[in-house]
Amino acid sequence: MTAMTQAPELFREAVATLRSVRPRPEVALEEMRAPKRLAPWSYAISCEMTGPADVLASGRLVLLHDPDGQEGWDGLLRMVLYVRAELDTELATDPFLPTVGWSWLTDALETSGATWTALGGTVTETSSARFGDISGPTTTDDLELRASWTPTDADLRPHGDAFCQVMASVVGLPPVGVTFFGQRQGS
Repeated sequence: MTAMTQAPELFREAVATLRSVRPRPEVALEEMRAPKRLAPWSYAISCEMTGPADVLASGRLVLLHDPDGQEGWDGLLRMVLYVRAELDTELATDPFLPTVGWSWLTDALETSGATWTALGGTVTETSSARFGDISGPTTTDDLELRASWTPTDADLRPHGDAFCQVMASVVGLPPVGVTFFGQRQGS
């Protein structure tokens, strides 16, 4: 028996709906090793991508399941999101960046049709200076979005779709069906 066949039905159903997510072509999802200590059952997907202005981002979406629930979850399932993106210096100094970063998540959850409770998280801006033998630019600016929420049912496809929307927003992709000026159809 595999671990998945031994998993509770609610968890198996939730994983199946996450696996059914079909993102836009620019977003490539991969299954990854899920954290083992956060809950008795876990599953995770990851994404790395680059946007039109060479913005590099990586992210992961983790599903946690505890048949007994956990304090603060308000349910038996919990979604955990982590996204990190490189920023250009001009964007990194925007005082509204944390609010915009948080809205990428909340807007994506709403437009995907996801339903949830107990949403919380942080948006962190970092600036790093490199010294010595470390290669790369002397200064880098990054944005980190960390959040968790409780889905109201096991249909997690909308939550997976929201993760894909967040990744597209972070790297600066336009909404599906919208093209930038000068961008040709099929290019």
